Amino acid sequence: MKFGSSGVRGLASELVGRPSGLYTEGFARRLRSTGFRQGEVFVGRDLRDSSQTITEDCMAALAASGFQPVDCGPIPTPALAFYARLHGTAALMVTGSHIPADRNGIKFYGPKGEIDKQDEAAITAHVAELSDRYPWPPAHADWQTGHEQALAVFRDRLDGILPPGALSGMKLGVYQHSTVARELLVEVLRSFGADVIAVGKTEVFVPVDTEAVGRETMAKVKDWMREFKFDAVLSADADADRPLVIDDKGELFRGDLIGLATALFLKAEIVVTPVTSNSGISEAFGFSVRRTKVGSPFVIEGMDAAQKAGGIVVGFEANGGVLLGSDCQVNGRTLSALPTRDSFLPILAVLGTMASTGKSLSDLRETWSLPVCASERLENFPVEKSRGLMRKLADRDALRQFLAPFGTLADVDETDGLRARMTSGEIIHLRPSGNAPEFRCYAEAGSHDRASEIVAMALERARDATLADD
Repeated sequence: MKFGSSGVRGLASELVGRPSGLYTEGFARRLRSTGFRQGEVFVGRDLRDSSQTITEDCMAALAASGFQPVDCGPIPTPALAFYARLHGTAALMVTGSHIPADRNGIKFYGPKGEIDKQDEAAITAHVAELSDRYPWPPAHADWQTGHEQALAVFRDRLDGILPPGALSGMKLGVYQHSTVARELLVEVLRSFGADVIAVGKTEVFVPVDTEAVGRETMAKVKDWMREFKFDAVLSADADADRPLVIDDKGELFRGDLIGLATALFLKAEIVVTPVTSNSGISEAFGFSVRRTKVGSPFVIEGMDAAQKAGGIVVGFEANGGVLLGSDCQVNGRTLSALPTRDSFLPILAVLGTMASTGKSLSDLRETWSLPVCASERLENFPVEKSRGLMRKLADRDALRQFLAPFGTLADVDETDGLRARMTSGEIIHLRPSGNAPEFRCYAEAGSHDRASEIVAMALERARDATLADD
């Protein structure tokens, strides 16, 4: 177990019980050291099998530490974070987000919002200090609940983003699978006048990674597109902080396109986004662009710095999660800042853009004419192998040899992993996942087929290179 790009994660079997209590106690100590010594802490969870048990462990640990846990039940992460922000209190979300069902995690929020890397380091230090002497188990109880209240205030936030009836005439599919947003997303889209058909609901947990959507998922969506003639299919990952958008042709509307649409919809003046986002997202769109490492803590840090310049600050990641760094005016109302990943705002922004322009998603993609991107991952790829490969490729001669089948290396950006630009203009970005045993590749090229081919070849070479070292 360790902190990755967002929260602490590990095997569910290693998190249930004492470990979840230990990390919660580390969080409680960090809260006290920063001046938040008592009061309510809101706790939510996703729908994977282990989340209920881990949630109960976390609430028991919070109570033992002198805080008052409020059980917000299964709830989208952005809704929980917004509710906590309104109350000026802390929160804790039990979710493994997009990672497989046998894994899980915990996301932590202080009174000012999502914790940063300094907070993570402090919590990790407390865990190490307490590991041999943390008492377990504390007493479990029936906790105060806040599920309906939290959803109500989040729903009110969403109601003001678009005008009444803004989505009238649209036929939309909502892929429900096991996302905690599955009922709320249907309700919200219908409230704006859309004809919504819910598809694919399952009681078996389905990990959906919006950066690397599986072939099986895409095949299902294409079948629904043919059957229902949707204008778009919408969904989210397990805890609903990453949107999934499929266009009218049954193709993935990538997360960085979603982020771009949201930034334009909100009339952003500064955009903060990781180096993995499409390189075509630039000042040409009318906003300043600042690039960061991958992970919401880095984007939030970048947004905090950007706010000193004033103006509307929007952050987004290549997975589509949008972070709103400043208050802004939308539809005649103030949309307050929410500096944590959210799937609902970008989904409504994309659909609102379709409605206001009269263009389909595939038309919008062509209008923006960005480089074509693709991404995929090697699953169950041990962290040690990822680290070993990256150490090896840090040598420029080794990297040139690795990339030889793709052409000649021009330069490398080492902000997060190795982002190689070839003399052809193509980009090949290699990086280990920050929160799972996975190795990722992102590519940009002139066509989807070429970008996908680069990703497949690069991941095959990564697998072969590590096998050769065994």
